[in-house]
Amino acid sequence: MSQARLTFDAAIQDAEELLWHFDRSNTKPPPPNAEVLKRAGIIMAFTAWETYVEDRVREALAARLGSEGEGPSARFVKRRLDEELKKFNNPNTEKTRKLFQEFLEIDVTASWNWNQYDFTKVKTTLDTLIAKRGEAVHRSSPKRGGPPAPHLITRDELKKAINFLKSLVDATEKAL
Repeated sequence: MSQARLTFDAAIQDAEELLWHFDRSNTKPPPPNAEVLKRAGIIMAFTAWETYVEDRVREALAARLGSEGEGPSARFVKRRLDEELKKFNNPNTEKTRKLFQEFLEIDVTASWNWNQYDFTKVKTTLDTLIAKRGEAVHRSSPKRGGPPAPHLITRDELKKAINFLKSLVDATEKAL
């Protein structure tokens, strides 16, 4: 098991704990501020995914470079990766595929399938959830009169997103 996987497992617990707190505060009717826990949960879940991708490509590259890891060519490649990771955010399917392809010559997305998820469904799900994460980060629910606006993410969507990311990490680990 990679160190990146261990870090992901610890980080995804933040999203699970936020979901737990949401469940504990979800009364009938739910308090108006309970929705923030789900938004924070999706943000934390995808922060765990983004960190996993970054750490995993670094880890695999270091293993690939091996004893040559301190030579001039290896230092160049590591600097290039550092530069690329500074610009790397919102790791959707294409960005993740490109990163692993460029630095490891591996298409990790080719292994993204499990149970009822084939590559097409994995891609659609990941890219849709990444977009929701972006909305959660950049758009808060404005307080206004009248009926409450629908929540950005439901409790079940957050639970499914957490489980989806765990499975996605499993599939990525198998690919490497």
